[in-house]
Amino acid sequence: MGIRIALAGNPNCGKTTMFNDLTGSNQYVGNWPGVTVEKKEGTCTRDKSITITDLPGVYSLSPYSPEEIVTRDFLLDGGPNVVINLVDATNLERNLYLTTQILDLGLPVVVALNMMDLVEKSGDTINVAKLSQRLGCPVVETSALKGRGMEELLAVAVNAAKTATPPTPNLPFDAAVEDALSQVSDVLGTRVKPHTARWFALKALEGEERTLDALNLPAGDREAIAAIREALENRLDDDAESIITGERYDAIGHVVDACVKRSLKGATATQKIDRVVTNRWLGIPIFIVVMTLVYYLAVSTVGTLFTDWANDGVFGDGWLYTGTEQYDEAVATWEETVAAAEEAGASEAELAVLAEEEPDPATFGVYIPGLTPVATEALESIGTAPWLVSLIVDGIIAGVGAVLGFVPQMIVLFLLLSLLEACGYMARVAFIMDRIFRKFGLSGKSFIPMLIASGCGVPAVMATKTIENEKDRRMTIITTTMIPCGAKMPIIALVFGAVAGGDAGATWWIAPLFYFLGVAAIIISGIMLRKTKMFAGEATPFIMELPAYHVPAAKNVLMATWERVRSFIVKAGTIIFLSSIVIWFLQGFGFYDGQFGLLDPEMEGYMDYSLMAGLGNALAWLFAPLGFGNWESAVTSITGLVAKENVVATVGVLTAAGDVGEADPTLWAAFGTMLGGSVPAILAFCAFNLLCAPCFAAIGTIRRQMASAKWTWFAIGYMTLFAWAVALMIYQFGLLLAGGAFTVWSGVAVVVLAGMLFQLLRPMPRFDGESAVKKLDAKSSAAA
Repeated sequence: MGIRIALAGNPNCGKTTMFNDLTGSNQYVGNWPGVTVEKKEGTCTRDKSITITDLPGVYSLSPYSPEEIVTRDFLLDGGPNVVINLVDATNLERNLYLTTQILDLGLPVVVALNMMDLVEKSGDTINVAKLSQRLGCPVVETSALKGRGMEELLAVAVNAAKTATPPTPNLPFDAAVEDALSQVSDVLGTRVKPHTARWFALKALEGEERTLDALNLPAGDREAIAAIREALENRLDDDAESIITGERYDAIGHVVDACVKRSLKGATATQKIDRVVTNRWLGIPIFIVVMTLVYYLAVSTVGTLFTDWANDGVFGDGWLYTGTEQYDEAVATWEETVAAAEEAGASEAELAVLAEEEPDPATFGVYIPGLTPVATEALESIGTAPWLVSLIVDGIIAGVGAVLGFVPQMIVLFLLLSLLEACGYMARVAFIMDRIFRKFGLSGKSFIPMLIASGCGVPAVMATKTIENEKDRRMTIITTTMIPCGAKMPIIALVFGAVAGGDAGATWWIAPLFYFLGVAAIIISGIMLRKTKMFAGEATPFIMELPAYHVPAAKNVLMATWERVRSFIVKAGTIIFLSSIVIWFLQGFGFYDGQFGLLDPEMEGYMDYSLMAGLGNALAWLFAPLGFGNWESAVTSITGLVAKENVVATVGVLTAAGDVGEADPTLWAAFGTMLGGSVPAILAFCAFNLLCAPCFAAIGTIRRQMASAKWTWFAIGYMTLFAWAVALMIYQFGLLLAGGAFTVWSGVAVVVLAGMLFQLLRPMPRFDGESAVKKLDAKSSAAA
């Protein structure tokens, strides 16, 4: 029989770091049965017979949130052999509250006194032997970040599991409370096991319905316990739950006073840094500078170098390593010759001869062909059917390759974000944004899902379950996916390339602009929604711990980066792979001369007869006021609903099949050509696809979290309509700034702007928000 270890602790105590250290890559991530709380389980790398379960980070075992319920249910009924309770040694008072509850469960417990390196650095000292004696269980000093004490911790935990010795804490409560607990224990009798008697007595005395229902006590026993509770409350003049909470903190205070010796040093490095980065006036500008730098490095500099190499080389025609200057001169001369021939009215046959004279890069130096020509030549050499060659080259390689080509930018972005999270800065950002969000009707808790959304919208929507207020939670679900996620990054990079052209330095601002467009959209939406009947009211308060700054461990940063990149690649290899095939089929098959079948790619304008063109033409009118009213761009936006990476994949498939012109051989130039080369249209296209309804996976998660079809459709409808309005204003006002004429749609854009400003600036009306929510819920329930 193997050993099962449960890893429990407060949020930000280093639990994930320790779990990664103990399990490495031997992890399974899923959801707990019946809830969307993330479940992590892994095999210990040091001993394969040990299974470690990483429980959600909680502050207590009270059943008020899904995380707390999952944690306590697993500890009570999940069968762990031992519990490793991580305690942040720099904040014992807060962390030991959970410890006192875990000790009451009667399970073997080992306390991991984590972040001891920071305690020592601050000059504080903790008497570990005395702490172990007071808690009645082994206490091991650790630093999960530096791998310190891990071997000893694991050895002590294994020994505790084998001996199955329950803890014997020396944490007595007030005599009156202990007397009441003794009376409740007598009522419970043999219904509970001796090692869990104190836990159930405490919960029964508190009057916790979940525990009382689980015990299935007869009415007489419940009345007896209620009488004991009432007597205690009358004696101490407080409710039972508050009395127990106060007793726990009193006991913890005595333990800390006896075991911890504080240093008289001045302000720590963390406190000095926080005076600057969390400053009321400097906090937001510093955050803007940091995120601008992150996106600038990922999209405009380092990431672009490798992405250009991947798109032009691996998934393009190939690389020319030497003789590039001579090749570029030859291409320029050839293009001038073709242009002159066209102006002179050369025939199609003459132009075809000139096309065949395009300079071959292989004749100018060391040339390595890319995947596209290699695959084409290999398939044609074995007599592969033309339609299959087209499917593989123009469909799969062009579609999947267009997405995978942006992986280098993803790596740089996720690496930088992981560094910011690991060092403790992102926790400060949540604190800073709470000041801003509360002024606009959103809780600071809403920023945590938005922070997660920079990686993926699915876990971001799931993270909203920690928001207790139902109105705040729903508002956060509706707005959180407006933040550019990893899947939207290729869209931003595509737009950056199309606008930048050959002058990337002058347009470095594009990528950061669209990140902050998402933040602005959330703030604007929060204000407008809060002033409606359904969302009226005050935002809930936001309380969180700010961990001390520390140098991130390379292993943890790399693992976090890899997990995000891996999910991106997996999606490209599954959803995008299938989508590329569907897109290829829609653009390759259609009706011509009254017959349905595979269209001849040699026929001029053959794609105008395709199924995709029919779908695009049916929907193009919706996007015409936004500047991208042709069927190609309309279809591109629609396929983005399956997965946002599909936007780039669709562009890759369409431009590989269509004639984008010899002067525009790259994906970026082809995309620009598809939108008529209009910068306002390109920016409007990006804004719409970033802010509209998210991918199918995120929509499915929204449906589960909303638990209502009507609320889900409301969320999708709001996001899409808001995105359309923003894109309309960008395009129409962009045209006016460029000297265009004032049209009917310009007037519509002015009306939309005026409507938004009115909703933003008008006083907060007095609505009964709860009533409006209940009405929508009632309608949803009736429809179900």
